[in-house]
Amino acid sequence: MRPTTLPLPNGFLASGVHAGLKKNGKLDLALFASTLPATLAGMVTTNQVKAAPTRHTEGALRKGHKVQAIVVNTRMANALTGRQGQKDVGTTVASTASLLGIPPSAVLVHSTGTIGVPLPMPKVLSGIRSAASRLSPLGGADAAQAILTTDTFPKTCARPFRVGGKNAWMTGFAKGSGMIHPNLATMLAYVLTDAGVGRPLLKKALAEAVKESFHRITVDGDVSTNDSILVLANGACGNRTIASKGPDYRELVRVLKEVCLELAKMVVKDGEGATKFVSVTVQGAKDEGDALKAAMAVAKSPLVKTALFGADPNWGRVLAAVGYSGAAVSEWKAKVLIGGYRLYDRGGKVSWSKPRLKRILSQKDVAITVDLGSGRAATTVYTCDLSHGYVDINGKYTT
Repeated sequence: MRPTTLPLPNGFLASGVHAGLKKNGKLDLALFASTLPATLAGMVTTNQVKAAPTRHTEGALRKGHKVQAIVVNTRMANALTGRQGQKDVGTTVASTASLLGIPPSAVLVHSTGTIGVPLPMPKVLSGIRSAASRLSPLGGADAAQAILTTDTFPKTCARPFRVGGKNAWMTGFAKGSGMIHPNLATMLAYVLTDAGVGRPLLKKALAEAVKESFHRITVDGDVSTNDSILVLANGACGNRTIASKGPDYRELVRVLKEVCLELAKMVVKDGEGATKFVSVTVQGAKDEGDALKAAMAVAKSPLVKTALFGADPNWGRVLAAVGYSGAAVSEWKAKVLIGGYRLYDRGGKVSWSKPRLKRILSQKDVAITVDLGSGRAATTVYTCDLSHGYVDINGKYTT
């Protein structure tokens, strides 16, 4: 059930409407707007095959333009749609800019849904007109609903904070439940704040936050053509623009990390067909790179993920995945725990109960810990199980 209200930072408006892209009157087009030009920072997918809107976003990020509007349509990704897809982006930008009375350079466009399907532009343009007329400080909940595809619930997070002696807000939105893996983040996410932040520091803050959140999740190991995360800071709270790495910057980073991590965890919890939320912690690694390699190998392993779905106490798959991860590992130094229950300890004999482990694996939240015994580095990544539901959803995604 979606929230009925969602606080937006000062100077931000949002709306979500039914443009006729989805069936049954579901909201399918969102518009985010700022009454003030907002500083932009962002990242897009590292997939070399990018959707037309993603290419447009890349260009905007390079040019460093201020932004005042983001249009998001669902159902069709506008990816692999050739020159027409690029033309449709331009048409969407021009229409939105005209309706809002802002420069075309201040408009971004995102699409999400099925690849290779052209946009029904009459419906999209009609939806934009409707969304523009409904922009409101109270429109966040509708926008959060309108950006969803196979998601089962909206993903939002809001935090108050103080910078430069002023009260500020940060509100985040995300969509995503399939094609989720790092290299950017594999979803769409928008974070809005009324704090004033210089562009170089906003980019650094986002990089710090993404490293510990969206770069630490995986559902299925697929990297999408459309993924983007954007942060808009419009300065409407009245603080002196953050331009150095002092206390205000550290507070901004703290809140941005909180918002991004909460959104990232929600994406994993809503993984297509998921029944379990799984954290994988690797500690005792020689460096952070090894810790991440090992943790991601476990989190991505189809054998581990299917065992988690079936609550099958086949814990050996965990250490096997670590073994092929590329991280430095020795079975004579490693330990494996699931739910805090020790199952393997440096090759020595360990007595453990199969029924007890099955009970642990039957819980909704499962924590896997691997200690490599080779150093002091550690990291945690987040994943979900792999169920029949994932196959059902993706086996008939376009039908």
